[in-house]
Amino acid sequence: MIAPLKQALAPRKDGSAKFGRSDRSALGRWFWEIDRVLLLLVAVLISIGLVAVAAASPAAASRYSGGSVSFAPLHYFYRQMMWIVVAVPVMLGVSMLPKDNARRLCLVGAAFFTLLLVLVPIVGTEVNGARRWIGVGFAQFQPSEFLKPMFIVSLAWILSLKDQDENLPVVPLTGVLTALVALLLMRQPNFGETIIFGAAWVMLLTLAGAPMRFLVVIGLAAVAAIVLAYFFYPVATVRIDAFLFGGMGDTDTYQTDSALRTLTAGGMFGVGPGAGTRKFHLPEPHTDYIFSVIGEEFGLVACLAIAILYLVIVARVLIKLLDEEDSFLVLATAGLVCQFGLQALINMAVNVQLAPSKGMTLPFISYGGSSMVALSIGMGLLLAFTRRNPYLHRSPYVVKWSGRP
Repeated sequence: MIAPLKQALAPRKDGSAKFGRSDRSALGRWFWEIDRVLLLLVAVLISIGLVAVAAASPAAASRYSGGSVSFAPLHYFYRQMMWIVVAVPVMLGVSMLPKDNARRLCLVGAAFFTLLLVLVPIVGTEVNGARRWIGVGFAQFQPSEFLKPMFIVSLAWILSLKDQDENLPVVPLTGVLTALVALLLMRQPNFGETIIFGAAWVMLLTLAGAPMRFLVVIGLAAVAAIVLAYFFYPVATVRIDAFLFGGMGDTDTYQTDSALRTLTAGGMFGVGPGAGTRKFHLPEPHTDYIFSVIGEEFGLVACLAIAILYLVIVARVLIKLLDEEDSFLVLATAGLVCQFGLQALINMAVNVQLAPSKGMTLPFISYGGSSMVALSIGMGLLLAFTRRNPYLHRSPYVVKWSGRP
């Protein structure tokens, strides 16, 4: 990856500029085909995330230092920088893939990470009462994080096969695959990710033109599943009770109460970088509740700006799909960006007590290696699927006048 970049950025022998419109190299075509505005918006999110993790790192280091372990105040900030150094080249590398190769990567990756998801309850590591991680020490990662973008693209490909043969049972097949992944996630337990996978499947079915009666049946089944989960799935019972009956009886709302108090403590413009004190009472200030840390130190205005930034990213991608005719690209791209937006929405909703605690990161802002690299793969796929040839719709008979006779 580094050698081609150096070669592309090196000056030409004839003195002409690299990445000019006449540059037809692989990197030159990528530069002109990529959605550079979308790439810039993601870079802004990553930069905001670095500042936010730096603000939350002292509180997280204080909470998780103990015994023989001693973390520097900026321990998580330094580690986040390391993960960004890994994740950004991954995102750019995936964005350079031809669309067919990106699709094949997702099919193979979905099968591989589903297999790892099966192995998690057997060989996984338990963290905070949940067995979601696999690996040892520094090499631990969450297979579900990497499965999300690849699984969505795989579902999109299966549903797009309907265009070739109307008789293919693509809807039942995608339903069985989604149910399998949901069962594996519930065993961890991982209620939040289960909702993400289920919502992505329903959204893809809607875009694929599923009958409204069928979607209504799925909606009723989802409500029934939540009711059953409330009575027979302890994790769901605790989360729903805390959300609906907070402060009553034995319900524990410490996390969400602390998050809301922290978020509003800074008022409109915050108490200033590093000056927050309530963040030291948050259980996961650098991951699940980093949005509250931003609210305390940078104010509600900063929180609103971040929410708008996520909205702009989702809207930009969906608008670019309005003239797309390939059903696979429409389904895959819309699925990826809606999963991205839904994850951000859930995290922010939890921080303002509009949703039960889910243990879900804020995309590109929360600390986390698995999350950062997996999100970079997903965004790389988005950038690959939204690449457009700038000359594709130009008439071959139109000649630009140079201004000279």
